[in-house]
Amino acid sequence: MAGYRATGAEARRVPGAAGDHLLLQWPGQDESLPHLLFVGHHDTVWPAGTLADWPVEEHDGVLSGPGVLDMKAGLALLEGAFALLGDLGLRPHRTVRVVLTADEEVGSPDGRRVVERQLPGAAAVLGLEPPHQDGSLKTARRGSTRVRLTVTGHEAHAGSHPEDGTSAVDELVDQLVAVREELGHQPGTELNTGRIRGGTRANVVAGQAEAELGLRFATPEAEASTLDTLAHLTALRPGALVRTEVLSSRPAWVERSGHNLLLRHLRALASALGQQLDGSPAGGAGDTNLAGARGLPTLDGLGAVGAGAHARDERIMLDQLAPRLALLAGLLAVPLPRLRARPQPPAGGTPVGPGADPLRTI
Repeated sequence: MAGYRATGAEARRVPGAAGDHLLLQWPGQDESLPHLLFVGHHDTVWPAGTLADWPVEEHDGVLSGPGVLDMKAGLALLEGAFALLGDLGLRPHRTVRVVLTADEEVGSPDGRRVVERQLPGAAAVLGLEPPHQDGSLKTARRGSTRVRLTVTGHEAHAGSHPEDGTSAVDELVDQLVAVREELGHQPGTELNTGRIRGGTRANVVAGQAEAELGLRFATPEAEASTLDTLAHLTALRPGALVRTEVLSSRPAWVERSGHNLLLRHLRALASALGQQLDGSPAGGAGDTNLAGARGLPTLDGLGAVGAGAHARDERIMLDQLAPRLALLAGLLAVPLPRLRARPQPPAGGTPVGPGADPLRTI
């Protein structure tokens, strides 16, 4: 937080179940304008101690290490952009708020509330996640949900009286096979079984078993249909109990039809800096889903260019840091254009007065 405060930010911690979220704010030149919101996260997928056998290293213009791409570099770039503005004697054009969650990699089950509190009144929402590998931004994201499937059976001696038991492990395996078959017929849904555990010993009929499922949705309709299917699972064998629990959920952020005015603005800024920039939908989910799903002008992928997120070859390209930092600084300093189309006049051609235009210039 000290680095952000040195650039003029007001910073405070918001306690959460997995750690403190950070809420930052910089005053703008015109504080009457709607705020610009950035979202990011300071957690990684890597467990504590990973640096002991995989230290951060620089080699041939590449920086590698746990979390450098997803998304420590994005946080450093934003801090650097504000520092650059300060060196130039500039301030952001409008108030800038930043939410950095502590639990994004597990679906932001608590951080979601912190992000959502900053969405009302936002002119635009930008994500500091890494871009596509070619550097292009992310214009939409699939929804994601983590679900825990828990089975309760009845323990018994596996050799002497197996008939007295109901295996939770066997029930769970059969449920997973059935779920995979069922969801395979639901378009727009992808399933990953991420973790399974259950039972105690090989000579005991298992009394408990559970699996954590990762679900991805192309549309809100696919999400609703899939979660309805999982909510109504019933046991396949007598004596078993099946329960479904949603652990975290992000709605699908579907790419809107028509021109993406926020992307057009970023392209123009990039062009003025001698850069080329494009955008396309992404397969992963993030905290920008919360804004994009509400129809707010949203883009993600403003972090560092690299590859290998969530893998042992995670890395960033050092020669791409300066161009991205300059783009962020320009985004902060330059006024935003109108990002939403004006509403059409009512039938008969009567114009809508300025006071009745809820999408006035921002």
